[in-house]
Amino acid sequence: MATPANLHRGGRDPEHGQPRVWPPAPKGEHGRGGDGGGGTADESNLHFRWIILIGLITAAVMEVLDTTIINVALPQMAGNLNATTDEIAWVSTGYILSNVVVLPMTAWLSNRFGRKNYLSFSILLFIIASFFCGTSRSLIQLVVWRIVQGAGGAALLSTAQATLRQVFPKEEQSMVQTIFVLGIVVAPTVGPTLGGWITDNYTWPWCFFINVPIGMVSVALVYFFLHDTQAQNRTGAIDYIGILLLTAGLGSLQYVLEEGERDDWFDSVAIQRLSVIAAVSLIALVAWELSPRNKHPVIDFRVLKNRSFTAGLMLFLALGFGLYGAIFIFPLFTQNVLGFSPTATGLVLLPGGLATAVGAMICGRLLMGKRRLADPRALIVFGVVLFIWSMWDLGHLSIASGEPDTRLALIIRGFGLGFLFTPINNVIFAALHGPEIAQGSSFINLARQLGGSFGIAVLNTYIVDMSRYHRYNLVANLTSGNPLLLARQQAAASNLMAHGKSLADAQAGALGLIDHTVQAQASVMAFNDGFLLLGIAFVCAAPAILLLRVGKVGGPGAGAGH
Repeated sequence: MATPANLHRGGRDPEHGQPRVWPPAPKGEHGRGGDGGGGTADESNLHFRWIILIGLITAAVMEVLDTTIINVALPQMAGNLNATTDEIAWVSTGYILSNVVVLPMTAWLSNRFGRKNYLSFSILLFIIASFFCGTSRSLIQLVVWRIVQGAGGAALLSTAQATLRQVFPKEEQSMVQTIFVLGIVVAPTVGPTLGGWITDNYTWPWCFFINVPIGMVSVALVYFFLHDTQAQNRTGAIDYIGILLLTAGLGSLQYVLEEGERDDWFDSVAIQRLSVIAAVSLIALVAWELSPRNKHPVIDFRVLKNRSFTAGLMLFLALGFGLYGAIFIFPLFTQNVLGFSPTATGLVLLPGGLATAVGAMICGRLLMGKRRLADPRALIVFGVVLFIWSMWDLGHLSIASGEPDTRLALIIRGFGLGFLFTPINNVIFAALHGPEIAQGSSFINLARQLGGSFGIAVLNTYIVDMSRYHRYNLVANLTSGNPLLLARQQAAASNLMAHGKSLADAQAGALGLIDHTVQAQASVMAFNDGFLLLGIAFVCAAPAILLLRVGKVGGPGAGAGH
């Protein structure tokens, strides 16, 4: 019997002399479906859909994990490569820049080169770049390969997700999307824990080398078992203007978000110029892509006319803001204020990741099958309420807080996230069909990534400004006639003198201890404000739920349907 690879590479049926495909497509509707909706799933992929799922979910988890696992290892990288804190930050910035630029083009690339070819190439590019990242001996080498890695990683989410909508029948979509969401949501939470363990027990290159064996398994499963049954438009002209405007616009925007706080935002001439370039390029991009003169647009913005899809994108922006924003500020709070180690911080986050998995599985079960047990919009509301509740709890911590004080809030947050991604995905893809699925998937992942970038940029600036604001207010109450201040100063000075300090040194040391306490209190209050801001962002995004449309089960719009 011929191997799958041989049959796929152009073997011929001995009886009819026609090219044969492995596995053979069932009679009747060969090549039909793939719209993720009212039609059927891709017939030639149906039998091996679970193997394809393993390959795609492995690739997606690998990509998402790589965005957070590296952050823990950045200090060790900086020491090994003789880089400053600002310079080593480009290891993360370069990856996100290229990832954001390529994400909107994944639908066009998949259509032009074929989804199997594009996915296989992207996974291979990702693991090759991972290997060379691990072998880099200078900061420039590492940043260059991270940019290449980010370009390869774009398809590992958007194209993979769109492919699952086309490979699985609509009655299995809720379960499949639940599994996919588990990887996307849980991986960023597990990343710091795994990164801390690898960094503590091995060296930072192993954060990249770990991708190589995982990626080889993924690319093998995708290449040998996934087949293209839809005709691709591989002959049209290339939209060079659109690609140029997209690269300039999103690249500049992402740079501003990543580097704005470090460069004092608009006090920097570079930030000013790049902000103008981003605004002009993105406006021109939308106009050019919608222009009738552009016969082969690289991005189909017309999909945004769909009300449910646009509302879902707004929710995904808020999700990215909340997911990555909370993961960004919580480790800063626990390590810089509460004194947790990186490993301890990762372990504190772990139960929340497990709660996300549990919530997603429950949510998937409620939406599974031909008889849906719950309205997706009700589940989204429940998830939003849980997330806001958790941010309210985290927004009332103190300098004396410990792991028990954060545990319940993180578990509630994780459980709420599990009730958000699956139903929002369900409703969004229910509104799309045919070629819109791939374009919609790229927009969804772009919204999540940009939401995270906006969240980190806004929170970073907000916490710094609020820390100054609270410090100013606290210091204003520290007057020479304040009896509480005098009592605290005398107590601290007496304690220092009891440990051998002179009177002058003890008095100066007492003021230093009070200043440290004031700064710590100001930091706690600023981080509390940051958590509350995350909750407010979800409150502001919640009205978008009212714009979502949910079709009847089994009818148009059901499941992944159109």
